[in-house]
Amino acid sequence: MRFTDERGYFVSEATVYRLLKAHDLITSPAFIVIKAASEFTDKTTRPNELWLTDFTYFKIIGWGWMYPRRR
Repeated sequence: MRFTDERGYFVSEATVYRLLKAHDLITSPAFIVIKAASEFTDKTTRPNELWLTDFTYFKIIGWGWMYPRRR
């Protein structure tokens, strides 16, 4: 992270999120809750047929959407 590289300090993501939320710089995302199924509806028949990914982002008022930097 740039802050860690330049300043030599480490701040956890949870701490950053908590501080931004405490100062009303972050809003709760508008999202739809989807319940997990007990099994996939589209079953795979061979290796590497199903690929998954995850994502995390949040909106900081005045800055826009922030995406975590991949390591």
